[in-house]
Amino acid sequence: QVSLEESGGGLVQAGGSLRLSCAASGRTWSMTDMGWFRQAPGKARAFVAAIRWSGGSTSYADSVKGRFTISRDNAKNTVYLQMNSLNVEDTAVYYCAAVSGTLTYDYWGQGTQVTVSS
Repeated sequence: QVSLEESGGGLVQAGGSLRLSCAASGRTWSMTDMGWFRQAPGKARAFVAAIRWSGGSTSYADSVKGRFTISRDNAKNTVYLQMNSLNVEDTAVYYCAAVSGTLTYDYWGQGTQVTVSS
């Protein structure tokens, strides 16, 4: 089992920045990838960014490229999402997820709310 706990959400004005953190615990040695997803009101959960735990290669949704940066601290078993130039369309609940032993995201955090005001 892997447990994930997000933090860092909040209310920010358009154009502002936030940094989300996701701390992993449990069988962290089994993780291969970690990612961030988001779900806006009335919409399906959508991919935001992902990072390979070994090597650190990253991928991003087109909507956040150039504005968001995903990074990791292996020693702390923590992944971060630095979000800059936020706009109201970025308002959503942001979830951290981990791939462990399969090809899918098996483990999910409880989510953290990000609200961007105009």
